[in-house]
Amino acid sequence: MSLSSVYASSECAISFELFPPKTEAGLEKLCQSIDRLMGFGPKFMTCTYGAGGSSQAMTLDVLRKVKQISGLPVASHLTCVGSTVDELCEYLSQACEIGIDYIVALRGDPPKGSESFEVTAGGLRYANELVELIHQRFGQLGIAVAGYPEVHQEAPDAKADLANLKRKVDAGADVIITQLFYDNADFYRFRDDCQAIGIDVPIVPGILPVTNFAQAKRIATMCKSAIPAGLEKAFGGCSCGEEEFEIGVEHARHQTIDLIENGVPGIHYYVLNKSDAAEKMLDGLSMSV
Repeated sequence: MSLSSVYASSECAISFELFPPKTEAGLEKLCQSIDRLMGFGPKFMTCTYGAGGSSQAMTLDVLRKVKQISGLPVASHLTCVGSTVDELCEYLSQACEIGIDYIVALRGDPPKGSESFEVTAGGLRYANELVELIHQRFGQLGIAVAGYPEVHQEAPDAKADLANLKRKVDAGADVIITQLFYDNADFYRFRDDCQAIGIDVPIVPGILPVTNFAQAKRIATMCKSAIPAGLEKAFGGCSCGEEEFEIGVEHARHQTIDLIENGVPGIHYYVLNKSDAAEKMLDGLSMSV
């Protein structure tokens, strides 16, 4: 199934994002989570890798396992960080050999300890260059790219950020998956702005259910995602982790219902290798308007 065809149906297509576990116990837990997540009919699953490509081999191993368990299409993240063009092509060749279907093509964040992104000698500077490389040399792979409803933290303004996004789409991206956000109004504004400049590929919102408020604040700070005052106030009144879980899951459930009612082609869930929040959030929901 091509990546663009995933979103051709009138039904909202869901997908889940995983990351490579560090231990065998973590891998076993991940496999159990995948079994439960399959009950919600995802169309594909993605897997990240560590900063600077530190867990690329594990990412491919995880995706091989996910595909064996689920039978679903799978997508690997790939960044420009720390890799030459030859090394990127080698990874893409390996991905194709084991049956990876799609690539989430990213420039990547600066490695830990670095204040800004630095181009590797013989490497690529921008995500649109990576998209072009994949599109030209590995045309069988579907390509997803990142969008930022609240503007990428390094972009000077929203206009420049949208221009960068359009370059990625024009280079051959099939779909845009957004960074997490907690206020759907940010997504709708972003979607309208994309359409206004001629971006016509599916724009898929990315949702991270908050199950730990301190962790959510750290993530939101890193990616410049605002936590609505009402939600922050609700978390401030929590006395235990269980209450935080309930509030965060309910907020993500309301986001999901509203997004479906407003005609999104799909929703991508950052599940952090856990199924409990996704199970509670999606239980009983219809993916059709």
